[in-house]
Amino acid sequence: MRKISLMGATGSIGMQTLDVIRENKEQFELTAISAGRNIAETRKIIQEFNPRLVSVQLKEDAEVLKNEVAHGTKVLWGEEGLLETACHQDTDVLVNAVLGSVGLFPTLRAIEAGKTIAIANKETLVTAGHIVMEAAARNQVSLLPVDSEHSAIFQCLQGENTKNIESLIITASGGSFRDRTRTELEGVTVDEALNHPNWSMGAKITIDSATMMNKGLEVIEAHWLFGIPYENIKVLLHRESIIHSMVEFHDSSVMAQLGTPDMRVPIQYALTFPDRFARPRGGRLNLAEIGKLHFEEMDFERFRCLEYCFEAGKAGGSMPAVLNAANEAAVARFLNGEISFLDIETLIEKSLTKHELIKQPDLEAIREIDSETRRFVNELNLG
Repeated sequence: MRKISLMGATGSIGMQTLDVIRENKEQFELTAISAGRNIAETRKIIQEFNPRLVSVQLKEDAEVLKNEVAHGTKVLWGEEGLLETACHQDTDVLVNAVLGSVGLFPTLRAIEAGKTIAIANKETLVTAGHIVMEAAARNQVSLLPVDSEHSAIFQCLQGENTKNIESLIITASGGSFRDRTRTELEGVTVDEALNHPNWSMGAKITIDSATMMNKGLEVIEAHWLFGIPYENIKVLLHRESIIHSMVEFHDSSVMAQLGTPDMRVPIQYALTFPDRFARPRGGRLNLAEIGKLHFEEMDFERFRCLEYCFEAGKAGGSMPAVLNAANEAAVARFLNGEISFLDIETLIEKSLTKHELIKQPDLEAIREIDSETRRFVNELNLG
């Protein structure tokens, strides 16, 4: 039986991870969870799975839960709780499904503890890929991708020699506004931006999908996970989200992984690798029913955040950390109604332009850059 720690248990990926564990009770045990402020959902998880460790964001919520949980369940809060969740002594696999750069330090702690990492928190590799991958190699720890795109690439590469890769082709749905011009994006509402055509995701990731920032972050993540230069990573607009990504080899062969838009499939693959467990029969892919698949070149002028991601990735060093922090802060301002949708791009661009590159930032520098960038974005008045 594999014992699982789950960071971000009440988020979109976290809840779908719980579905996978629930469907495979004989194979998985949930030993530790972290959650944010959704205490009502946290209570349900505790009652169903009885984890040995529970961590929440706020101290006052932790104090309340301590009086409710069964004897033997440890309750923590804040950063200390995240770190203990990540490297719980009884855990085999850490599922990092938290949102944002908060996932970086717990991931590094889990790597040092020798835990296998199922990673859905792309910001960890975006902000500090050079540090994370070096630590994983040094400790001989596997990083198994949970994002559908990276899982697709990972599956296509099983049994292959990575030296034969010509390029990685990451597919993108195009998000909520894929058919709108830039002029038509002026004045769009938060509710409109949250209406994704294919996937059910959390608010921040859905906005990132609409700006195409999510796909750009995936490009940076793919660079680190698979060791492929940015020049050999392509993004292709694919409306149906049926082909999750592809690998082109030197001999011109292209391998693709297909499936319905269901995150539980890549989550389960990461948890069961190198094996594959059966899934419920519902929701299987029926290509005859779908009939056609469509593909288009990406328009970098239309989706400027994607271009910023390629530029920051190629610059390397501290630039991806600035990119990520600026985006997180800008998206939060948009969701709060403080700025317009297109202002997200403006704030990111201004942050990247202002920053002076640090070629090999250490963890302390990354933390400082993150804070400084968020402060800059939150204080900037666009008029």
